[in-house]
Amino acid sequence: MFADRAKITVRSGKGGDGHVSFRRELYVANGGPDGGDGGDGGDLIFEIDKSMNTLNDYRYKRKYSAGNGEEGGKRRMHGKNGEDLVLKVPEGTVIKEAESGKVIVDMSGDITRYTVLKGGRGGKGNMNYATPTMQVPKYAQPGQPAKELELSLELKLIADVGLIGFPNVGKSTLLSRVSNAKPKIANYHFTTLNPVLGVVDLPDGKGFVMADIPGLIEGASEGVGLGHHFLRHIERTKVFVHVVDAASVEGRDPIEDIETINNELKRYSEKLLERPQIIVANKTDVFTGTEEDTVITLLKEEFEPKNIPVMAVSAVSGKGIKELLYKIREVLDKCPEETTVFEQEYDPDEVEETFESIEVYYDPKEKEYVVEGPKVERMLGYTNLDSEKGFDFFQKFLRSNGIIDELEKLGINEGDTVRMYSLIFDYYR
Repeated sequence: MFADRAKITVRSGKGGDGHVSFRRELYVANGGPDGGDGGDGGDLIFEIDKSMNTLNDYRYKRKYSAGNGEEGGKRRMHGKNGEDLVLKVPEGTVIKEAESGKVIVDMSGDITRYTVLKGGRGGKGNMNYATPTMQVPKYAQPGQPAKELELSLELKLIADVGLIGFPNVGKSTLLSRVSNAKPKIANYHFTTLNPVLGVVDLPDGKGFVMADIPGLIEGASEGVGLGHHFLRHIERTKVFVHVVDAASVEGRDPIEDIETINNELKRYSEKLLERPQIIVANKTDVFTGTEEDTVITLLKEEFEPKNIPVMAVSAVSGKGIKELLYKIREVLDKCPEETTVFEQEYDPDEVEETFESIEVYYDPKEKEYVVEGPKVERMLGYTNLDSEKGFDFFQKFLRSNGIIDELEKLGINEGDTVRMYSLIFDYYR
């Protein structure tokens, strides 16, 4: 099965906690602090794998985590950094924040490797907090917490030329004749259920990549048929080759079909109609007498004044194929060289981290007020409450983060006990 979409949850590694320890050596009295720093958490990285062409690997496993950093050790030992996790994706994968649908990164063009989530920094050990007035610090800094995101992955094929048109007009047959692709071909609607890529080689070496996009129908942009799932694959296409059944084998009107498909492109994105188009009148081998001239003349009268060339071909017999390929190459040469790359709309580094939350509540069993949250724990790790400067910083922290207001809302009185992890103190205004 061809999977071009996936939803996964990713998590970076937590930073290792700093360590609290003191030198204990023979003949060394009152050894100083020697607690080492924690290791950094691993990063969550995406990388292009040229051998991949679907997102099938992400259909069954939905959660991915980088390694956590290890805690620091005694004797100034630095904790081991957590291992990065590298997720491989096919070129053309657009990574979005799932809830908002905003683009984080488009794995295309020059972007072959991208760090979506950075691991938490390791906390500092107590060896970093020794001062002339605080020679035996009994605290260390906790490591930064991990970050987590729900992501939406979308594969948007990278092709120079996109074959578009109604089902059963001969797109797959055309692609199989001009390229190395081997699509499934049969005489019924929606034979092609997956986008198929083929490389077209020309004698001068200036080949191109062509994609057979599954048949679009009226209402495709609104979710009708299969078109809704595959319209995304034409967003990078430089030239649209619009294939129609010139012989009207199934009683369709070629001109009406072209207008219908163009309306669907416009509804999906008006920018798509700015791309060059070539109309391929296929199945001309079915014509007898002057029928071909009549149909081709009508198509040319309708579209060539709009600067859309019309080419008569037969994908079955090969008639007109060579001329078509050189016309496509001619149009491509006038197109910009660069691949369409979607700009970043969402930066995970700028999002407020979940560890900023602080919980304040009353514990009736212990008869004390409790203040918790990783931000509080982190603050206690690097604040020297025995110094005047550190104590002043602590008081400002309580007020600026609304902790004093929350305690007073809960009805705290002077002399009541407040507990913040290992720190227990009496409350006074």
